[in-house]
Amino acid sequence: MSGSAGSGMKNIVGYIELATGACWPAQPQPKAPMKVTDILRVKGNTLYTTQPDALLATAVQTMAELDIGSLVVMEHGDLVGMLTFREVILAVVAGGGSIGSRHVRSVMDDAPLTCTPETEIDEVRRMMLQRHARYMPVLDRRTLMGVISFYDVARTVVDAQDFENRMLKAYIRDWPQETPGTPGAAETG
Repeated sequence: MSGSAGSGMKNIVGYIELATGACWPAQPQPKAPMKVTDILRVKGNTLYTTQPDALLATAVQTMAELDIGSLVVMEHGDLVGMLTFREVILAVVAGGGSIGSRHVRSVMDDAPLTCTPETEIDEVRRMMLQRHARYMPVLDRRTLMGVISFYDVARTVVDAQDFENRMLKAYIRDWPQETPGTPGAAETG
């Protein structure tokens, strides 16, 4: 007799709590925050490095040939700086349009912003925006794990939002239609 017009019971329109504690229709579950490790997994582990005593002209040539915007500066296995196109442009302007015989050490950022593989993407985005950093080395203790760019972060965020939007649209499109005589259907009459 549940829900029949003569029983005096009223059906409730909405979700039905199942014995499992889940709601019907299934609701999207909150997802874990994205981390730097998610970017590195997709990006791969190719690293381009230089040494602080290398000629700046050689480093710039490497950056141009590989079509990359940064080189990690390593010395004795440790990160000692970053060389990006920003530092190169500043060096060219300071040299009157020439790099000359300068070394990487003289123009590199010797205190680059770094993160760990477990750093959340939202925190990386905040740090990069604050410091106007386009590239960030990823360190696990003292081991260089990779370099992420602002582009990598932006692409990851946009891809995640696109996925979430598709899931929400599918969820709305698949919303069950209420028909008379089914649990959750509104009573008429």
